[in-house]
Amino acid sequence: MKSNKRKREIKKKKKHRKSKSPGSFGRATQEVLGGGLLENDRNFSIFPYLLFLTFLAFVYITNDYMVESKVRKISHLEKELRELRYEYVSVKSNLMSISKQSQLEKRLEHIGIKENNEPVKVIYINKSKQED
Repeated sequence: MKSNKRKREIKKKKKHRKSKSPGSFGRATQEVLGGGLLENDRNFSIFPYLLFLTFLAFVYITNDYMVESKVRKISHLEKELRELRYEYVSVKSNLMSISKQSQLEKRLEHIGIKENNEPVKVIYINKSKQED
């Protein structure tokens, strides 16, 4: 008998909880939408706290927007950097091939400049003869 009595008490508590939750939510929603939240002095005392929470939400949204903007900018700059590196490697390899001696000979040949096949002549000057 005690177990049946206990079960009835538990059922009553569950029914009591279920009936209270939706009603209190409904009443709270009606109070907020109806403007009753501002009429009550007790609720008006928490108004600065609600303003502070609204301010924090605004700061959070602004911060998120700024971060997303910077991430997009960083992604764009990384892509541009990759393209510039590819261009650098390409230009460097072209410069290396153009500056080879054989390439220089071919480019200067039509001007009439040729490679000197004779060895360089060295002129020696004695210092003692210059003083005289």
